[in-house]
Order: sequence, then C-alpha cells, then structure tokens
Amino acid sequence: MLKELLLPIVISGLLFTAASMAVAQEDGTSDGQGAPSMQQSEPGGHRGMGPTQRVERLAKQLNLTADQQAKVQGILQKQQTSMQNLRQDSSLSPQDRRTKMMDTRSATNAQIRAVLTADQQQKWDQMRESHQQRGRGEDRDSDDDDADPQPPDQT
Repeated sequence: MLKELLLPIVISGLLFTAASMAVAQEDGTSDGQGAPSMQQSEPGGHRGMGPTQRVERLAKQLNLTADQQAKVQGILQKQQTSMQNLRQDSSLSPQDRRTKMMDTRSATNAQIRAVLTADQQQKWDQMRESHQQRGRGEDRDSDDDDADPQPPDQT
C-alpha cells in the first residue's frame, strides 16, 4: 500500500520541482543572484516601470515636450539611484529609511512639477490627488488608473 502511494508522490514532487525550475529560468532567478526585483528591466522603477517607462507614461498623460522628457528622465534616474542607495544602507533604521525615501519622493515630485507648464502642473496636481485618494482607499473605482506619478514605498 505504501509503495503504491509513494511512487505517485515522488513523481508529482519531481514534476513540481522541474516546473518551478523552468519558471525560475524564464524569470531569470536561477542565475545565483536571488529573486528578481519588481523592476527587473529597470530597477527602482514604479510598479515594474523604470525611469524610461515612467517618462513615456508621463509624456502621454501630460503631453511633455522632448526637452521636458529629457529633464524628467534625469530627475527620475537620480531618484532611482537615491532609492537604491537607501535600500542598501544597512546603517539606517527602517523608520529612517522610510523617512528618507519619502523625502526623496517629495523632492522628485517638486523637481518634476518645476519642469511643467502651468496647465501641466494643474494636470499633475490632479493626478497626484487621485493617486493619493486611491492610496487611502477613497477612490478605488476610478477609471483613471494610469494617473500614478508617485512611486510606491519601496522599503
């Protein structure tokens, strides 16, 4: 009886292991570098988006000029580097890290806002307000899910 049950269990275990390894290879996790970050293509991005994708998204939402896109790209790349450094700084307490990350996001948002025209700033402010409301659970049914200029906390 035990031998009859053992064989299917062992085969199932081997199949599960093989399938897991295949998926891990597709995701790039079996290279000895640990689990991939949420932003594998461009680390430090926004829900899987790096600075390039965020600029493209903001360009569509705010109708950014090429010059504005270049400036926002630089701002977002600087933020990405700062956030990565904060995540790697083991001397910070979790609360200090969170505070510094929030400060970095606020500074980034202010820098981006400074690049925008008055009309774009108004749209940016609306996007941010909508994002903050969704974050508080006040606007979960919004159809404006693309309006998300502020990155999530990445502690």
